[in-house]
Amino acid sequence: MGRPSGWWRGKSTPAKVETYTRWSFHFFALLEAVSIGLPVFGTMPPARSWAVFLMVCGHAVFCAVTASRALDWTRGTREQPRRTLLALAAYTCVTAVAGSVLSGTPWRPANDDAFLVASSLLVGVTAFGTGTVALGIRDRRRMTYVVLGAAAGTGVLSPPLGFAAPAALITAVLVLLTAGFLTFTAAFSVWLLNAVYELDAARETRARLAVAEERLRFGRDLHDVMGRNLAVIALKSELAVQLARRGRSEAVDQMTEVQRIARESQREVREVVRGYRDADLATELAGSQGVLTAAGIDCSVTGTAAGLPAQVQSALGWVVREATTNVLRHGNARTCALSLRVTRERVTLTVENDGVPQEAGPAPGPHEGPARGSGLVGLRERLEKVDGTLRAGASGGVFHLTADVPLHPSPEPHTATPGHPAPEPHAAAPGNPAPDTTTPGIPAPAHGEVLGESAGPQDSQQVREATP
Repeated sequence: MGRPSGWWRGKSTPAKVETYTRWSFHFFALLEAVSIGLPVFGTMPPARSWAVFLMVCGHAVFCAVTASRALDWTRGTREQPRRTLLALAAYTCVTAVAGSVLSGTPWRPANDDAFLVASSLLVGVTAFGTGTVALGIRDRRRMTYVVLGAAAGTGVLSPPLGFAAPAALITAVLVLLTAGFLTFTAAFSVWLLNAVYELDAARETRARLAVAEERLRFGRDLHDVMGRNLAVIALKSELAVQLARRGRSEAVDQMTEVQRIARESQREVREVVRGYRDADLATELAGSQGVLTAAGIDCSVTGTAAGLPAQVQSALGWVVREATTNVLRHGNARTCALSLRVTRERVTLTVENDGVPQEAGPAPGPHEGPARGSGLVGLRERLEKVDGTLRAGASGGVFHLTADVPLHPSPEPHTATPGHPAPEPHAAAPGNPAPDTTTPGIPAPAHGEVLGESAGPQDSQQVREATP
């Protein structure tokens, strides 16, 4: 069974603000029942005390229900509760007048305590009712009219209920102040709730735009690299087909050139992808701290990435990025600490956060199996390329992620494509010259020349000549 706080920790930040706002208005209802309903006991006969107390409690419950429906309307999940607002306004008038009458003899209060209870009933019930009604109104002008109307109505009804002229004026002013304060609280709460949801939506939109922009950039880079090379491959392949149909040996030379261009294109694509995947450690640390702080997580960063090799920075930068994503997505942390420690031979990055449940297992030791999760598996594969190790796990409600990388990793070995071994340099056997891979009439491209620029027009001409 999860902890009681799991219900709260599982909510997003906007959902937490909404829940807090709702329960704040429910607390106002409880405050009304305690501060206005309970003092009636002892100032009047028990029967009337219970009657007034039940009326006040009913009004408090009515206010709580109306506030909840008004917030639902604010979030767009239901229509504006106009009938509920009108019914609450009417019930507020009835409760305020009836409570004041039952608390003492009309026009002549029984004693000072009864008069005080009557005035508190009149002011408190009217103020709580007015603030709740204002919660269901978005227009500020209408909110002002509701508050002024409640104060004016209290001033008009006070003399018939036994209040002298000065007391009636004071009562109206108190209603104006308390109802105005509760109305301002309601308006500010709604504005804050909407602002939180809008900020959350803006953050998601910004993230989607950043992903879309990066995809466009990568698409442009890939098009620039592969566009011309693929055109040359298609052209030379067409030429080889036409030459093969005519039984000419130059078709083999053309296909050899196609193979060379394909391998060169593969190398260039790898360079593009490698550059696309590189991550700067200092940038990732600063960005992670900013993102976590914006999400309400107390994030601290210690250590500096200055002077570290590019391979080490790239590998650890991806660790920081994945760890930040896990903190935001899989947990509900309140604190997160990123520590970078550089020694003479190794670099150690440690990420710790308290966004895991207590029932999570202990962190695996240095010789235990790898932690589960596709993201961590990908990180482990990246670190293995630079002779690094990764440990991850939870202990005592704190999730630990430790990446250890040598300061000077061994160079990455050349890897051949599965099924196609790495090409060997052509060495001429004794008495056998190196094979000529150029097409008759087409000069061989110089070393390092950009593919696609070597023989475009000439190949087109040969395709036309070779076509029967």
